[in-house]
Amino acid sequence: MSATSPCTTVMSPRLAWLLLLTLVSAFALSQAYRTVAGILSVPLIADFGLSAQQMGMVAAAFHFAFGGLQLVMGIGIDMFGIRRTILAAFPLAILGAALSALAPSFLTLIAGQALIGVGCAPAFLVCTVFVARHFPPQRFAAMQGVALGLGGLGLIATGTPLAWLVQHYGWRMAYWVLCATSVLVWLLIFTRVRLPAETAADTQAARPTSLWDALQSYGVLLRMPHTAGILSLVFVGYAAFITLRGLWLAPYLSDRFGQSLIFSGNVALTLSVIALFAPSLFGRLDPGDDQRRKWLAGFPWALVALFALLAFTQHLTVAVGTILAIAVCMGATVWQYADVRISYPSHMVGRAMALFTMSMFLGIAVMQSVTGAAAGWSLAQGLDKYMAVFGTIAALLAAGSCGYILLPKPRQTASDHGAAH
Repeated sequence: MSATSPCTTVMSPRLAWLLLLTLVSAFALSQAYRTVAGILSVPLIADFGLSAQQMGMVAAAFHFAFGGLQLVMGIGIDMFGIRRTILAAFPLAILGAALSALAPSFLTLIAGQALIGVGCAPAFLVCTVFVARHFPPQRFAAMQGVALGLGGLGLIATGTPLAWLVQHYGWRMAYWVLCATSVLVWLLIFTRVRLPAETAADTQAARPTSLWDALQSYGVLLRMPHTAGILSLVFVGYAAFITLRGLWLAPYLSDRFGQSLIFSGNVALTLSVIALFAPSLFGRLDPGDDQRRKWLAGFPWALVALFALLAFTQHLTVAVGTILAIAVCMGATVWQYADVRISYPSHMVGRAMALFTMSMFLGIAVMQSVTGAAAGWSLAQGLDKYMAVFGTIAALLAAGSCGYILLPKPRQTASDHGAAH
């Protein structure tokens, strides 16, 4: 996917901001869809008689579909452009939301979630590519933080507002509201997003000439020694937060502490407000190219400790404080995007971003599935379910962090590649 140099098209800063905000509206909806299970899990378990493992499968279906199609969506953006790719895919999210609202069974619900994941697959990628193409490189981390933060509005929607809606009108109404909002967002992008044609130089330098060429370029990325370490960390980092926020939050607060759905919604809302500002804050606190990897190597261990604390604490105040601290720490995710940008030659950055995003969301799907299995196993053994769930998350975070530290590191940054030429 091409993301070669800043301002590959002529666009005023004001127009760039307006277009980014419009594209972020689809990303915000994808954030709502990916975390809706955190509130709906309680009524869904009650209505369909789901086990913990089945509920994990429902939540993971979105992320398997979303993550698995990142490379395809990256190729689509290269060949057809940002606008046409998001407009073609997003109607599937509308269809999936309607199917979920009507779902008579567990399997239908899985199918609806998968359709939503396919429809939302390009939502964040188009924002990342747009920022890479139309904002200066030195502002990339900050602007990516803004996009991630504004996407947090979708998380806010699945906090207290969704909990209130579900409590008064049922979980099916939540999907109908998301379905209707998705229609409005599609129309907004259709009417407002008009991107100028790329320059000839950009097209010739970075756009693949065929589907096979595009797929081969991903093979080149995967063969680079330092790619494995970068992907190992991204596979578990954001997944830890979304697995907590989007699957286990309400059951944890209900089962261990006897709290209501509204209380869980309030905690989720607070998490979402933090998620709105934390990426922008960390984007501004970016330690820079020389120091960033050192911070990324150490920061995840704070998350390991926090999830371990969450597994064992029996005090509600400590649990809520720990959950909020996890949300703050996840703002550092934005540094990983900047790390990817400087770790590859400029003409490969876009495709590296697609590979990065795929790893991030497949990691969510895997972690949600694995924690669901861990919960089921612990219940069968007569053990505390949440010790197993959060202990598993902590172990996966530790493994990913070790991979980032121990596997080969980039020999050159993107700027070094440019200097070499």
